[in-house]
Amino acid sequence: MQAEYIIVGAGSAGCAIAYRLAEAGKRVLVIEHGGTDAGPFIQMPAALSYPMNMPQYDWGFKTEPEPHLGGRRLVTPRGKVIGGSSSINGMVYVRGHARDFDHWAEMGADGWAFADVLPYFKRMEHWHDGGHGGDRDWRGTDGPLHVTRGPRANPLFHAFVEAGKEAGYPTTDDYNGQQQEGFGPMEQTVWRGRRWSAANAYLRPALKRDNCDLVRALARKIVIEDGRAVGVEVERGGKIEVIRAEAEVIIAASPINSPKLLMLSGIGPAAHLSEHGIDVIADRAGVGQNLQDHLEVYIQYASKKPITLYRYWNMVWKGILGAQWLFTKTGLGASNQFESAAFIRSRAGVEYPDIQYHFLPMAVRYDGQAAAEGHGFQAHTGPMRSPSRGEVTLKSADPSEAPRIFFNYMSTDQDWQDFRTCIRLTREIFAQDAFKEYVKHEIQPGEALQTDDEIDSFIRDEAESAYHPCGTCRIGRADDPNAVVDPDLRVIGVDGLRVADSSVFPRITNGNLNGPSIMVGEKASDHILGKRLASANDAPWIHPNWHEKQR
Repeated sequence: MQAEYIIVGAGSAGCAIAYRLAEAGKRVLVIEHGGTDAGPFIQMPAALSYPMNMPQYDWGFKTEPEPHLGGRRLVTPRGKVIGGSSSINGMVYVRGHARDFDHWAEMGADGWAFADVLPYFKRMEHWHDGGHGGDRDWRGTDGPLHVTRGPRANPLFHAFVEAGKEAGYPTTDDYNGQQQEGFGPMEQTVWRGRRWSAANAYLRPALKRDNCDLVRALARKIVIEDGRAVGVEVERGGKIEVIRAEAEVIIAASPINSPKLLMLSGIGPAAHLSEHGIDVIADRAGVGQNLQDHLEVYIQYASKKPITLYRYWNMVWKGILGAQWLFTKTGLGASNQFESAAFIRSRAGVEYPDIQYHFLPMAVRYDGQAAAEGHGFQAHTGPMRSPSRGEVTLKSADPSEAPRIFFNYMSTDQDWQDFRTCIRLTREIFAQDAFKEYVKHEIQPGEALQTDDEIDSFIRDEAESAYHPCGTCRIGRADDPNAVVDPDLRVIGVDGLRVADSSVFPRITNGNLNGPSIMVGEKASDHILGKRLASANDAPWIHPNWHEKQR
């Protein structure tokens, strides 16, 4: 079996690459270890807490004990299913801030500044404003990826935005448009009541073509001959075989599995590979390094009024809403319930937002555990640009063994300062008049926790991953010893091999990562095809007094 192009991983970026290469007439083969995404647990937006906790859909990764979080091992969900993590995520759509990508370019990712990536965001989007307004000139309206907004029927969604306004922050009709900073509606990858994953947007249309196929198998290593990637060694049906590529191999296996596969193939830090008896083909110190993520805490309040989603948090109502969704694709089941958001700056002197909020009209964890208080609501909040860095390394040379994942969360003083600021600013927002008729009392952290030490203890015990890992195969110039791929996403030191997923991010972007991960796949396809979209000239809105004012 062989194809012109082999893509390892049918995730957010891999699906986009398959679609564009097949559209261009190339023969494409996608290798994916996971199975089908059929069934309500994935396709029903409100059921988002289920698939990331189900072993048939999730790789089941956990971090090593994190020393700055009390030795806790945090879960690191990654999609093991077609669509990858876009099939198990919260469906929140955020491009990232323009300055994020300008910073990439400053770090050596030539051709990845905001002017370069904006045309790809537009190409991939099929944007629907839902009557809420927005920056139509900044958005794409005929791409494969449907981006919508929830109905925001619950008054708490509006109270959150109004409270931000009362606290002195700007509002924004479209945080994915010219102005990210402010409070406003949140966007989601949901279309006609269904999760609009990369599998639905890209892979299924690609597989309808005669020149694109999907193989379900575990990729064991890249086959490299005379310094060139020529195929992929896979295991399927209990047998090991090699699938050969006539042109290139593209790894799009996630920021956890992409560096793992490179290292199993002999590409990575030489000393580390030698420890595991792996022959070194390319000594690249940066493989598996530069691991980043967003941490967040849930600031929860008990509600005076029984208007939250808690009223539906029982088997009877879940059954009713599930049946309504199953037959009509409407109702509460048709939204992820993250329908209001905010991006703010933590202090004067910060040029663009470094704190994100997801607002939810219920007090509940991602694992589906509701607060014992009953009716409540919460804001997920955390810093966007942590200086902490971790790594992904091999535990052994066995392809079936999960790698060692160590984020080194909260390892700098800046992390702690930023998180304390998040919590205190959030409390101030919920203290505004807009919430007076709703706030009964603070559930967590709890009003008794006020000092730095008390807040730090809460962070240490309760901070959770927002599930945004990235950075382990970062873009850089070929002479950068810590870069893994060059600006064309070619693996430095090996011909015929690229990496294209969130592992190539030099630095984490603002907000949720599914949008920029798909953008990487879109742009990677043009790099492979030897073409580029023309750069844009749109300038983002930056607070005019950011040097002197926090809001």
